[in-house]
Amino acid sequence: MVQRISTVAFEGIEARAVDVQVQVAPGLPAFNIVGLPDKAVSEAKERVRAALIASGLALPARRITINLAPADLPKEGSHYDLPIALGLMAAIGAVPADALSGFTVLGELGLDGSIAAVAGALPAAIGANARSEGLICPAACGAEAAWASPEMEIVAASSLIQLANHFKGTQVLTRPRPGIREETVGPAIDLADIKGQESAKRALEVAAAGGHNLLMVGPPGSGKSMLAARLPTILPTLTPAELLEVSMIASVAGVIENGALTDRRPFRSPHHSASMPALVGGGLRARPGEVSLAHHGVLFLDELPEFQAQALDALRQPLETGEVSISRANHRVTYPARFMLVAAMNPCRCGRANDPGFACRRGPNTRCAAEYQTRISGPLLDRIDLHIEVPAVTAADLILPPPAEGSKEVAARVARARAIQAERYAALGLTRVDTNAAAPASALEDVARPDGAGLALLRDAADAMHLSARGYHRVLRVARTLADLDGADTVGRVHLAEALSYRALTDEIRRAA
Repeated sequence: MVQRISTVAFEGIEARAVDVQVQVAPGLPAFNIVGLPDKAVSEAKERVRAALIASGLALPARRITINLAPADLPKEGSHYDLPIALGLMAAIGAVPADALSGFTVLGELGLDGSIAAVAGALPAAIGANARSEGLICPAACGAEAAWASPEMEIVAASSLIQLANHFKGTQVLTRPRPGIREETVGPAIDLADIKGQESAKRALEVAAAGGHNLLMVGPPGSGKSMLAARLPTILPTLTPAELLEVSMIASVAGVIENGALTDRRPFRSPHHSASMPALVGGGLRARPGEVSLAHHGVLFLDELPEFQAQALDALRQPLETGEVSISRANHRVTYPARFMLVAAMNPCRCGRANDPGFACRRGPNTRCAAEYQTRISGPLLDRIDLHIEVPAVTAADLILPPPAEGSKEVAARVARARAIQAERYAALGLTRVDTNAAAPASALEDVARPDGAGLALLRDAADAMHLSARGYHRVLRVARTLADLDGADTVGRVHLAEALSYRALTDEIRRAA
């Protein structure tokens, strides 16, 4: 007789159903796992054998065959341990066979029979709920899985003995509650901490209001990293749909702590030594990279020219499409990657190119700065909406009292602008678009059409600055955001003038190079 247990295999953030078929048949003693298992799945037989012995059970001296169907789908990870063990326990009568029907099972076993946490509990729970099944998972993953649905049955155990007692009725495991991550108490950061840099704060507000990409160029110590670190304080919290997407990616990547979720937008800041697979995803098991972990949040790249050129150019497609596709010889995985790119860099290698009276030994300051800044490819720069210069802060700025306006006031304006955008694109039937940065070019002709004076300015500036078609549309997006911040229905000349000023720095770099 064959015992069947349901589990899942992960393709990106999707949990695909897998049927674990357990057969205990007469023959020479053996334990085989088939169905394209990887090394971790193949080693499950030793963990399962030891866990059953530690739980007071012994495998019969028979031929045991485990088939993971569909057999042509690669199986990766340690979460197949628990379904294999429960299938064997049902086959030898340790648990009622019918008690496991209607459940999706995942979990990793320790040699002592304990059940360890695994990645992907939330996508697995969502997939099980879609198939009208319950979920059996490790106790450490219960709070995470409980977010899938308040109605679905979830059994979260810490050991095989607990599961056996639960299904025999001698011990009842209560349904876990959804976990909410409590933010660690520490020094609160606020935009009011930054003295001076009013133009940079304005650009930060515009970027947050429209979801635009931002590049800050300035000498060391001018406050670029401080500005970027305070960007999350003015962004709105995640909507329920966004929270679900972000949490599913974090679950597959195994970065959810204690199964608790948070509605704060992600802020990822990888070191400049990060490789291309670390940024966009990849590796042997095609795991999500920083761009996907920053989905609906911020990806901050400090010291931008120091990143590998190949890694930076790999960001082009995610910036344009909002997703990243990782292709391997036997499968292809797609992860969502709709993020705000915020980058910071020095004007030159020493950072003093803009200091009054400073002369670089490598040649003219403008030439030296251009050589350093052109490490970043033109196509990548063209995808960044706002380019600003962050000058050094003077002592006169530092002795001033703190600004009266902080993150709370700016966040209120950002929230109002985003609400206007969400309502606008919902009325147009663009359900997946909620910011101007994500609006398709076809919609800009209606929502960001400038008035007569603005159109004349845009026409002249497009010729003088040699704007590409992408650059032209990005100027319109920024101008639409500026109009939303002002509460204006029409994009005016003043909005276009400010939007064009945010691309002037790139034009100067191109001419100097």
